[in-house]
Amino acid sequence: MTTYIHELPDWPHFRWSQEALTQKLAAVRYRQGELIGRMKAMGFSLRAEAVFQTLTLDVLKSSEIEGEILDREQVRSSIARHLGMDIGATPAVSRNIEGVVEMTLDATQHYDKLLTKERLFGWHASLFPTGYSGIRKIKVGVWRDDAKGPMQVVSGRVGHEHVHFEAPAADRIETEMTLFLDWFNHTDGTDLVLRAGIAHLWFVTIHPFEDGNGRIARALADMVLARSEQSPQRFYSMSAQIRNERDAYYGGLEETQKGTLDVTARLEWFFDCLDRAFDSVESTLAAVLKKARFWESYAATPFNDRQRLMLNKVLDGFEGKLTSSKWAKLVKCSQDTALRDILDLVERGILVKDPSGGRSTSYSLIFLNVA
Repeated sequence: MTTYIHELPDWPHFRWSQEALTQKLAAVRYRQGELIGRMKAMGFSLRAEAVFQTLTLDVLKSSEIEGEILDREQVRSSIARHLGMDIGATPAVSRNIEGVVEMTLDATQHYDKLLTKERLFGWHASLFPTGYSGIRKIKVGVWRDDAKGPMQVVSGRVGHEHVHFEAPAADRIETEMTLFLDWFNHTDGTDLVLRAGIAHLWFVTIHPFEDGNGRIARALADMVLARSEQSPQRFYSMSAQIRNERDAYYGGLEETQKGTLDVTARLEWFFDCLDRAFDSVESTLAAVLKKARFWESYAATPFNDRQRLMLNKVLDGFEGKLTSSKWAKLVKCSQDTALRDILDLVERGILVKDPSGGRSTSYSLIFLNVA
C-alpha cells in the first residue's frame, strides 16, 4: 500500500539540500532582480501594459491547467476594469471569470496582508459563484468533507483520469490548515522564493477544498513571489510556464507525494520552471513595445473609435483571421460600416488584404510583419 508524505511521522517538516539548491536559487534571484530593474526603467504606461498582458495570461493559463478554457476577451475586460485601464468597448463578464480575476488580484495586489481561513474561503467562493464546478454541485467557501469518498488528486480527461495521490482525510484539514497558515504568515529566515515553492507544494498536498485547489495553490505561490519582490506588479507568469510543462508538473508532484519529506528535487523543478518563466517575458515585452511603437508611428494619424479599438485587438494578439464580419461583431456595427473602416485602413497602408483562400476575405496589420 502506498504511503504519502502527509502520512509520514515527521510531516510537515520539509527538508532540502541547501548545497544542491544554492546555485539555482541564486540564479533565479539574479534574473528576478534584473527583470524588476529593467521594468522600473520603462515608462509607466509600458509597465502597466506589461502587467495587464501578464495577468491576462496568468488567469487564462491557471484555469487551462485544470482543463477550463476561459473567454480571453472577458478576462481582459475584467482585469482592465479592476486595474482602472481603458481598453475601449469590452464584453460583459461572467461571474465565474470575475471571480478568478478577483482571487488572482487579491493575492498579488495585497501580497502583504495576512492569509486567513476566511480569506481563503472568499477566494474559493469567488472561483465557484454558483456553487457548481461544471455540472457538479460542490461545497463552496468551506473545507471539504469525505462524503463522496477520499479526496484523490487526478489529471486527465473524464474517463481517462490518472490518480496522482490521495490527500489527507477531511477530519485532519482544520489542524493541517492551522499549521500551514501559521507558517505562511510568519517568516523563518528562509528565502521567499524557496518559500513560494514550499507553499505551493504544502497547500496542494492538503487539498483542503472540494475543487479549485490547484488554482489557489498557484495564487499562493504568486503571492509569496510578490512578497519576495515587494511589488504587486507581475511581469512573468508561473502558471503559463506550468501549463507548458503540465506533464512534468503532475509527474513530479506524484513522485514527491510518494517519496520522503526531502523535497530538494521538487524545489529544483520549481526554480527551473521559474527561470523558464523569465524567458517568456521577452515575448510579452516584445508585444508591448511593438504596440507602443505602432501608436508612436501613427500618433498624428486620425482613427475613428472603431478602428482604434480593432487595431488594439490585433496588436494584442487577435485570435483567428480579421474579417469584416468579425469586425462588425466586435465593434457592434453593420458589416458595410466594418468594410468601410477596413478599406480605409488598407488605403492608408495600415492593413493589407491577405492572399486569397477560404470563404471570407481577411486582412493583416502590415506593421506586425515589418516592425
